[in-house]
Amino acid sequence: MSDDTAALRPELEAGLGALGLDPALATPLLDYVALLALWNATYNLTAVRDPREMIAKHLLDSLAMQPYVRGLATLADLGTGPGLPGIPLAIATPSLHVTLVESNGKKARFLREAIRQLKLGNATVAESRIEAFKPATTFDAITARALATLPLILQLGGHLPGPDGRLLAMKGVLPVDEIAALPGGWRLAAVHPLRVPGLVGERHLVEVVRAGSEA
Repeated sequence: MSDDTAALRPELEAGLGALGLDPALATPLLDYVALLALWNATYNLTAVRDPREMIAKHLLDSLAMQPYVRGLATLADLGTGPGLPGIPLAIATPSLHVTLVESNGKKARFLREAIRQLKLGNATVAESRIEAFKPATTFDAITARALATLPLILQLGGHLPGPDGRLLAMKGVLPVDEIAALPGGWRLAAVHPLRVPGLVGERHLVEVVRAGSEA
């Protein structure tokens, strides 16, 4: 952890507390931010370049959905980029195994290095296009953050959740038109408004399940 990121600890700890999470998570999360800022200077992994902005826009925004993955065993983070929301969720939820799906080579290299340095035994990288990813087993849930519309996410990754699996899509303003356009075989299960410490504006977690599911 650099001196610059260490100075962000009070803000991050306050945000973690507001989300009901252990403030001790600040240490590995700040290590992740320091590594991301270092790599971002060369590889342009994220448009957010200021580590202070990363606290709310990346870490706390990702962790706002953590209550909805606590009971899951496996999660695939589609088009994860530099590991969002997958890496913060893996850090905060040791019982959850997160597969980070990313086709961009430089981002996949960063993800593997982040997993190594953070000693994340519950995260793996799948360097693949979403539609080409054919794992041996399905997932309890898939997630995506700022990736695509709900119909397109399901078009690309709808083969990845199991029969009782679900899509947990992170959205800003409630995407009414996208929900109305859900493809056949899928239905809306719930919409969870999220409050992200330090962020102004609407955030929603849209939960979509297979049409035959009782969830």
